Amino acid sequence: MLDATRPVHAKADHPKIKMGRVGVLLANLGTPDDYSYWPMRRYLNEFLSDRRVIDYPAWKWQPILQGIILTKRPFSSGEAYKSIWNHDKGESPLMTITKDQTAKLKSAMQERYGDRVLVDFCMRYGNPSTKSKVRQMVAEGCDRILFFPLYPQYAGATTATANDEFFRALMKEAWQPASRTVPAYFDEPAYIDALAQSVETAYAGMETRPDILVCSYHGMPERYLQQGDPYHCQCVKTSRLLKERLGWSDDQLVSTFQSRFGPEEWLKPYTVDHVAELAKQGKKNIAVIAPAFSADCIETLEEINEEIRESFEEAGGEIFTYIPCLNDQDAHISALGKVVEDNLRGWLD
Repeated sequence: MLDATRPVHAKADHPKIKMGRVGVLLANLGTPDDYSYWPMRRYLNEFLSDRRVIDYPAWKWQPILQGIILTKRPFSSGEAYKSIWNHDKGESPLMTITKDQTAKLKSAMQERYGDRVLVDFCMRYGNPSTKSKVRQMVAEGCDRILFFPLYPQYAGATTATANDEFFRALMKEAWQPASRTVPAYFDEPAYIDALAQSVETAYAGMETRPDILVCSYHGMPERYLQQGDPYHCQCVKTSRLLKERLGWSDDQLVSTFQSRFGPEEWLKPYTVDHVAELAKQGKKNIAVIAPAFSADCIETLEEINEEIRESFEEAGGEIFTYIPCLNDQDAHISALGKVVEDNLRGWLD
């Protein structure tokens, strides 16, 4: 750890400060503090009030959100979280996994750079907040911060809003650290290789090879694509790169989109409908992977492994295998480390 010192030639009454470290701040979506009503309501209110997520005019959206959605949804969402909650640690799986990822990446960076690099994590919604972690990093002597949203594919509702919050946090600092944000890493070879390894490992443990691999990405309104958001294109390219790395033909893998919310058209095909259609077409054995998620969360553990599985089985499907997110697998941490090192060039060589 760096000790606080006075700048060279400073007067004796000048406050001591820490300087010279680089912060690597990982960022994920967030999690409620608990699955009971009020923590769920606070979390959903923060999430669904974000104009990057729901861009309807506030005069139209907020009465619906505050009067209808936040009255009912905390109960249903709370039950979903309860079904996947890490009761031993009193936290959501996303929190547990993000802590594990951070610890492993911190160890790797310390081995590479020593105490010059400080690795930590924050959440866009909920705790620990981005603002609190930026403040902590500055207090620990970080005069440069690399902000790393853990979303392989860029989207305004994920990467951009995480960056927005980071920039807002910087606005509160009297002495702003130099900063960089990590761009989308969907085409990073080490990330694609980690995805492929997870598929190969899962398939190696199966008695019967699945008829098809469904790559289920979080959805977004189709309107966002028309407005220039690159998310859809980056998802499709992720699937193509994964297919090529695996050496598969086109009919062995399909891209779909999940988590539709609201009345408008979202990116298609919808996962929940498409898996049912696959079952009706005679594909009774499928595997599902979620390449847009860096860590298992409510959308994978509950939506994919429960709701989407149920849709497939009710349509006549027989074998449904969910392949977990990369989480804190060594290949994933290595890939994240490669992205970090690439983005630290010029700061730490």
